[in-house]
Amino acid sequence: MPESDNAIDDEPSLDASQESDRGILWKVLLINLGQCLAGIIGGTWASSTAVIGAGLDNLGDAAVYAVSLYAVGRSATIKKRAAQLSGCLLIGFACLLLVEVVRRFFGGESPLGPAMMAMAAANALLNIYCIRLLKQHRGQDINFKASAIFTNNDSIVNGAIVLSGALVMWMNSNLPDLILGTVVSGIAAKGGYEILSEAKESQQ
Repeated sequence: MPESDNAIDDEPSLDASQESDRGILWKVLLINLGQCLAGIIGGTWASSTAVIGAGLDNLGDAAVYAVSLYAVGRSATIKKRAAQLSGCLLIGFACLLLVEVVRRFFGGESPLGPAMMAMAAANALLNIYCIRLLKQHRGQDINFKASAIFTNNDSIVNGAIVLSGALVMWMNSNLPDLILGTVVSGIAAKGGYEILSEAKESQQ
């Protein structure tokens, strides 16, 4: 009967790999918290909206991983709601970053290119490690899909920050950093939209 099928779908999954999933999410959660702290402090010191944006993005990622950690082993309905919250969080952080870009456009010193490149390179290595961890999960869990989207976005962002740092040094201007900050905001918003779309599809 339809009601019985829905009841089964909403029952918590008793997957034997749940403990492994929790371990993976704890690792990427702690890594992203560290990246967030380094990005915000380092970005403020280097006067870089792109690096600050990457740090805020990591904070958003950490929030997503925390929500995903909560959702492991719970009902399909709770997983869907957790993914929706993740998407909304990322879109919210994208808006905050865009506000910061506009503020610095009307007044701000040129960022430190070498510092931008060094921090982005370190973050890129950590993101590669996170991606390898997340690939250990072979299922179709929507919250792990959300985590993978965030981590892939981070990799793109950090590669762009390295290029932006080089352009800042060459042009002696904060314009490349502001442009990248805007792009990072767009990437974050797109990631949030993708997660909300995944959540909607999983409901059907």
